[in-house]
Amino acid sequence: MPMQPWFPEAKLGIFIHYGIYAVDGVAESWSFYSGEIPYDQYMNQLHGFTAARYDARAWADLFARAGARYAVLTARHHDGVALWDTAHGNLNVTRHTPAGRDLIGPYADALRERGLKVGLYYSHSDWSHPDYASVTHPDPPPGRGDLITCRYVAPPDGRQDAEAWRRYLAYRDAQVGELVSRYRPDLLWFDGEWERSEQQWGIDALADRILAANPETILNSRMLSRGDYATPEQGTPLTPPDGPWELCLTINDNWGYRHHDHHHKSVSQLVRYFVETIGMGGNLLLDVGPREDGTITPEQTERLEGLGAWIARHAEAVYGTTAGLPPGHHYGPSTLSADRRTLYLVCFGDPGDTVSVRGLRNAVKGVTVLGTGQELTHDVTGGYGDIPGVLWITAPPASALDLYATVLAVELAGELDLYRGTGRA
Repeated sequence: MPMQPWFPEAKLGIFIHYGIYAVDGVAESWSFYSGEIPYDQYMNQLHGFTAARYDARAWADLFARAGARYAVLTARHHDGVALWDTAHGNLNVTRHTPAGRDLIGPYADALRERGLKVGLYYSHSDWSHPDYASVTHPDPPPGRGDLITCRYVAPPDGRQDAEAWRRYLAYRDAQVGELVSRYRPDLLWFDGEWERSEQQWGIDALADRILAANPETILNSRMLSRGDYATPEQGTPLTPPDGPWELCLTINDNWGYRHHDHHHKSVSQLVRYFVETIGMGGNLLLDVGPREDGTITPEQTERLEGLGAWIARHAEAVYGTTAGLPPGHHYGPSTLSADRRTLYLVCFGDPGDTVSVRGLRNAVKGVTVLGTGQELTHDVTGGYGDIPGVLWITAPPASALDLYATVLAVELAGELDLYRGTGRA
């Protein structure tokens, strides 16, 4: 089915990695998988997970101030610890931690109160489930030999147990069914798909069950052939994926809360990541890692609010836009209004005397600095036959420059018409 229109229009989502791993500040699930700490030590964090200051409305308010239109919460990571009172499996924060309550219901309610779409993360894999390490991937991806050797993934003696695997899939499907029926997520963000084949996962059957319950549910690319959009992580693509996509990005270096990680990206860097992503037609899914008590650190809060303030000043160039100019036409990202009649040019730093656009066939009706309304003069030089000249826009004065990124709104005579040829000999 076609992509739900709200998703490409959202531009910004918030990823929330919240779980028992925040107690000691270790890597979510991977810390025991890789042998950084023993499994028992990792699971001992259950006793320290309180969610004592968890306030879903405060989260939703912060995400709205950041300019986000959706959020994705880790309902269950690879460690198998569910954030709701699931009737399936033996690990959840309601019955096994001092938190003692469902954390997903308040999150879903708070987001909807603020008009944000509800996303839930769920890992296909569960490295704690007794039936998980029962089969092996028939064709492991290159460089992932651990899929047939790791004791959390593969049968220790190499003997595959099809019945155990059927029990595991029944457990996974039942948990996903609970998430769908109780919380009605607008988006399900799956993970862990690399550990089994699409056939082993039963992807088609799972997708059919989800969509039968709610046909408008969006599924990410970790649902393999049934995914609706691509999910590159941590690095802005040089060539955007085909179709809808989102860049998953941490504010510091880790997904979950880690006490020692103070390597935060600046607001300026986050603005750049954001505009480069939406300029290529994607969304930014910006990750925060709450502390075990449920609070988001001041450093991450400051950055979300800083990004949100920039977006608020330039909302016209963000929401309701599509990807802008291809590379080579303007030295910076750009977006295009839905009617294709206004081009928004993003300029980092001081652009100097002029801002140029190449290959623009349209006449220009006017140029203004977004957020201030200041009008700028423009001129065209060169051109030959059907090959357009270069549009030169007088750069804004220093007093009109934005601290992080200045946006120029170029009003076109007609819909955007670009020359993409090789010139004339």
